Amino acid sequence: MSRWHELTGGTSGRDYAERFAALARSGKDMHGEARLCAALVPEGARVLDAGCGTGRVMIRLAALGYDCTGVDLDASMLAVARQQAPELPWFQADLTEFEPGALGVPAGFDLVVAAGNIFPLLAPGTEAAVAGRLAAALRPGGLLVAGFGLDEAHLPVPPGITLPEYDDCCAAAGLTLVDRFATWDADPYDGGGYAVSVHRR
Repeated sequence: MSRWHELTGGTSGRDYAERFAALARSGKDMHGEARLCAALVPEGARVLDAGCGTGRVMIRLAALGYDCTGVDLDASMLAVARQQAPELPWFQADLTEFEPGALGVPAGFDLVVAAGNIFPLLAPGTEAAVAGRLAAALRPGGLLVAGFGLDEAHLPVPPGITLPEYDDCCAAAGLTLVDRFATWDADPYDGGGYAVSVHRR
C-alpha cells in the first residue's frame, strides 16, 4: 500500500481539490509546475502527468497546447479530474506497473512530470520500479521532472526518499540529472527541504 493511501484512504479527492481552489481564490499562483514544464518542451509536446491527482497541472498544460495524458491510482482524485476536464485522457493505474501500451497509449513521451510529492508518497521500496516505468515511457532525450519534499516541513508524512537515493533510482533507469531547482519557479537549489529535479533519458 502506498504512503498516500495510508494517509488518505483513497477518499480525499474533493478535499484536495478544494484546498487548491481556496489557494487560487486567495491569489496564490497555482501554475508553477506547468510553467516549468512549458519552459522545457515546446508547445504540442506529449506530456505524461504521473500521479496526476485532480488534474490541476495537466489541465493547465492542455490549455497551453500540450498533448497530455494523466495517470493516477486514487479513484477519488481522478473523479475530480474527469469532472473538471472530461475531454482529457485520465487513466487509473499503479505507477509501479505502468505500461502505456496496456492503456492503449503510445510510449515516447517528451516529458513526464511527477509533481505533488509523488515519490515520497509511494509504497516504500517501489521508488526504483516507478523511476524505471516512467523512464521507459519517455522517448530518447525525453525528460522526467519530479518535485518533492525532503523534510517534515515539506511533506505530510515522515521523510522517505533522499535526493541521492532518487538520483540512484534514476541512474539505474538510464536517466541523467541535467538540472535541479529549489522551486517550480526554477530558483537555484540550495540544499533545502524541497527539490525539483530534471533528468534526461
